[in-house]
Amino acid sequence: MKSFVYETMYILRPDLNEEQVEAAIGKYQDILREHGAQNLEVQHLGKRRLAYEIANHREGIYIQMNYEGGDSKQIAVMERAMRISDDVIRYLTLKEDVAAVQAEPEPEAQGV
Repeated sequence: MKSFVYETMYILRPDLNEEQVEAAIGKYQDILREHGAQNLEVQHLGKRRLAYEIANHREGIYIQMNYEGGDSKQIAVMERAMRISDDVIRYLTLKEDVAAVQAEPEPEAQGV
């Protein structure tokens, strides 16, 4: 089975306290792990101002998850949970082929 690298960025409501944010992060991590995601990395990017108002919110708490997997069903299950949750105001998942990620040349340092 071909493996892919996924990146999911989601925005939580700004009025959530730290415990609720950690619970939401844990919930989506558990969903991914149950469905076979590997090398799961989570970055809590904090509260930021939105470019435009979404559901009467001017700010949001940004969370980014990077992970590997070969089955798109894990994404569907997680996104369904996000769609029915009142805590998530936006989400987006991107997919890259592992071979394309590994083939990118590293930038060379240029001396002056």
